[in-house]
Amino acid sequence: MRHFIRLALISIGIAAAAPAAAQDVELPYWASIDAEEAYMRAGAGMQFPIEWVYRREGLPVRVVRLIQGWRYVEEPDGTMGWISSGLLSRRRTAIVIGDELAAMRAAPSADADLRWQVEAGVVGNLGECSDGWCELDVENHKGWIRENSLWGAGEP
Repeated sequence: MRHFIRLALISIGIAAAAPAAAQDVELPYWASIDAEEAYMRAGAGMQFPIEWVYRREGLPVRVVRLIQGWRYVEEPDGTMGWISSGLLSRRRTAIVIGDELAAMRAAPSADADLRWQVEAGVVGNLGECSDGWCELDVENHKGWIRENSLWGAGEP
């Protein structure tokens, strides 16, 4: 019986520590939508009304707060709300921003060969960033774009 009680107490301790460990994340951090459809809610819970429906997997978001399975996020246009943590990924993505086409180059340099002109709103997987340039993979079209043309790159 003592052995059973000891195991029960250990199990309770582990279960209680797991959510606490999940809360020990340095904020803010970048994440991305990891579902074909995700709901942004007015509060941290299913009982709160849906304010926005995302149908764009991979869209980058900035996580600024967290509460028990929910993340308070900011999207590229500044909209903020709560999304269930299960609908987010730590996979780094970025979205092209600005009023003009962004040049995607073969190397991280303004003198490198131009590969594509990328429109604002295009989302891709973010690679390494250095010296003001970031590598971006848009459906296997890879190249380098100036960091200031991307939302989701750099420090959150």
